[in-house]
Amino acid sequence: MLRALVHGSFHPRRRGPRRTGERALGAIDWHDAQWLATAMLIVTLCAADAFLTLLLLERGAYEINPVMRVLLGGSGLAFAVVKIGVTASGVVLLTLFARTRAFGRVSVGALIYGVLAAYAVLVAYEFTLLS
Repeated sequence: MLRALVHGSFHPRRRGPRRTGERALGAIDWHDAQWLATAMLIVTLCAADAFLTLLLLERGAYEINPVMRVLLGGSGLAFAVVKIGVTASGVVLLTLFARTRAFGRVSVGALIYGVLAAYAVLVAYEFTLLS
């Protein structure tokens, strides 16, 4: 699957499904530039969130996510790498399915924009906490 993804990125053939109703992952190997820009914004905001979280923790804040709290027990680097890695992996998967529907109703593209909006609100909130 990874080989097909890389090959399709450099030699795109299908910009849309060949058959009506085709929703398989391999049905499309060309994705619009808007998804790249949105994915990059999400990962950038995720990195900003990790940095701001570490700053807030130095000032006495408390991490409410139990998984991330465990990672913070080690080092800030491990926390940032896992946080950004998990987010980036999720964004890649969502981007691959951007033209499909989740749960039969919701456009995955709309979910991607929702994740972007949530990260923007979170980073803005963290900036207000730092003030």
